[in-house]
Amino acid sequence: MGLYHLDEERQAAVHKIRKRVIENIGRNMDLYGISISTGHLYGLLFFADKPMNLDEMGQEMKMSKTSMSTGVRTLLDYKMVNKVWEKGSRKDLYEVEYDWYQTFADFFDIKWRKSVESNILIFRRALDETSKLLKQHEDDEIITAVLLEDQAKMKEAVTYYKWLDRLIDTFVSGEIFNLVPKEPSIDE
Repeated sequence: MGLYHLDEERQAAVHKIRKRVIENIGRNMDLYGISISTGHLYGLLFFADKPMNLDEMGQEMKMSKTSMSTGVRTLLDYKMVNKVWEKGSRKDLYEVEYDWYQTFADFFDIKWRKSVESNILIFRRALDETSKLLKQHEDDEIITAVLLEDQAKMKEAVTYYKWLDRLIDTFVSGEIFNLVPKEPSIDE
C-alpha cells in the first residue's frame, strides 16, 4: 500500500523519515563516485512503491528531465537500478536493485576491475622499460641500483593487483559470501 493512502499527518511523518534516509544515501554515494543528486534519485527509487519514469522522478525531485536521465544512466551503468517493462506503458520505467550485496559486488567489479587491469598493464610496461634501460646501462652502478629498486617496488605492486583481481573474482562468483556471509535479515 502506498504512502498516498495515508492521511496528511502520517504522510508527513513517513516523508520526514524517508527524506532523512534519502539525504544520507545521497551524501554517502560519493563513495561510489556518484553525485549527491543521483544519490537522492536512488533514494527516491528505493522508497518508490512502483517503478517510475523520468517525468515522475523529475516531478518528485524538482529536477530537469536531462538531470534525471543522466542520473538514471549512471545508476544503470553501476547496476544500481533496473529498467523494467510494464504492459501499456510507453515510457521507460526504473526500479532500484534491492539486492545491495549484488549491487556492491557489481560496483566493485565495474570500478575496480578496470583500475586493476590498467595498473597491471602500466606496471608491466614500466618493468619492460626498466629492463631495457638496465641492459643499456649495465656498467653504471648508480642507475642500476635505482632501476633494480624501482623494479622490486613495481613487482610488489603487480603482485598486489593480481591479488586484487582474484578478490574481485570472489565478488563476481559470489564466493565472497562464503568467506564473509551475508547478514541475516533483521526480521530473522
